Amino acid sequence: MGIHSRNWTTLTSIGKCILNHYETRWRLIISVFSKKGFSSLHPLVTLNYPIMKIDTPEFKALFTPGLTTLASLFKDYGYELRIAGGAVRDLLMKIQPKDLDFATTATPDQMKEMFSAEGIRMINTKGEKHGTVTPRINDKENFEVTTLRIDVRTDGRHADVEFTTDWKLDANRRDLTINSMFLSLDGTLSDYFGGYQDLLKRRVVFVGDADTRIQEDYLRILRYFRFYGRIAEQADRHEEGIFEAIERNAGGLLRVSGERIWSELRKILEGKFAGDLMKSMLSLGIGPHIGLPVDPDVAEFDRVWCRQCARCLHPVALLAALLRNQDEVMKFHSRVKLSSYERDLGLFVVEHRGDKPSVKPLRPYQLLVVNSKGKTHDTKEWVCEVLKYRGDQTLLKEFEQWSVPRFPLNGYMLKEKGAPGEITDSHGWLGLPVPS
Repeated sequence: MGIHSRNWTTLTSIGKCILNHYETRWRLIISVFSKKGFSSLHPLVTLNYPIMKIDTPEFKALFTPGLTTLASLFKDYGYELRIAGGAVRDLLMKIQPKDLDFATTATPDQMKEMFSAEGIRMINTKGEKHGTVTPRINDKENFEVTTLRIDVRTDGRHADVEFTTDWKLDANRRDLTINSMFLSLDGTLSDYFGGYQDLLKRRVVFVGDADTRIQEDYLRILRYFRFYGRIAEQADRHEEGIFEAIERNAGGLLRVSGERIWSELRKILEGKFAGDLMKSMLSLGIGPHIGLPVDPDVAEFDRVWCRQCARCLHPVALLAALLRNQDEVMKFHSRVKLSSYERDLGLFVVEHRGDKPSVKPLRPYQLLVVNSKGKTHDTKEWVCEVLKYRGDQTLLKEFEQWSVPRFPLNGYMLKEKGAPGEITDSHGWLGLPVPS
């Protein structure tokens, strides 16, 4: 059974009007039509239309003088400009975005020509090959603006892109439906893959086929868990088929750099459901591909996570529960490239997390600080992490109120007593304040 082109045009026009106000009903209509064989109606399922407008305080707060100038500029030159990705998600959750990313129909060359003609300086030119141009408006505000694009080739880490003017094609290359929406600067939300409904239901799903999205960039495995920790309301309500896709593709994480791995993993450890999500990741075989041992100490991790203090542990201190010794800390470090502070914190926690019997329970931890060869401030922070790890809130409170004693001797005192100047100078003691 066919549909006459004029009737099809009329049906499409009516359908778009219905979609603006009756999304759920139209989904049902689409379902019925598709079962009857009208496969040409399927494109409308992707919600290729503006579905609502927002006018919240968070949205209004975005409009600094710089953004107003930027918006006017793109409008005057005839290019579309919309807020993209995570900022849209945050605004819909009534969260003020920390960063704004913009998408446009203008190519990088068109943007550069436009900004140059208006005397606007551009910075960070490294992003141009991926379509990103960063103008500095009024020499005060920087805005990252990226041309709509499609991925033509991917290797699991990087993508070769082509520019487009099709908003839906750009949305299709994004990882999760909740990150695939656009917001025009008049507040109109464009949602091509049901991200708004997923957000309302606190559901985290990939755009289209999960295997395909993951294989485009294997880091999306960790991004899935990170956003689940931010969006979901329950620890274990993952959509059907997602875990299977992740398990099939977990080995691809070996292709991803350690720095990118740690950037995502630490956010997972800082988020909601960190304990549950880490155990899910381990059960899916992710651990060995991100630097964790084949047989991590899950029992110890469970014990630590069940303690109240674990909710405010530094991510490295929490992760250390999976590591049995300092060698495993160093192997993890070699994979993800921790900072020196994070590496030393991990080593410290693993070394000192055991019992320290003493008549005065606080004394062993005070001595760790006093006898430290490193920075006193760092060591004191690390001791706090050990006490949180152990769940000893009473001792933690006492330790936080304790002031590190100041050594009662300085270079001026030694010099007054006749100590050779070269000794005091070589130790840097003369830089201390003169005693009153």
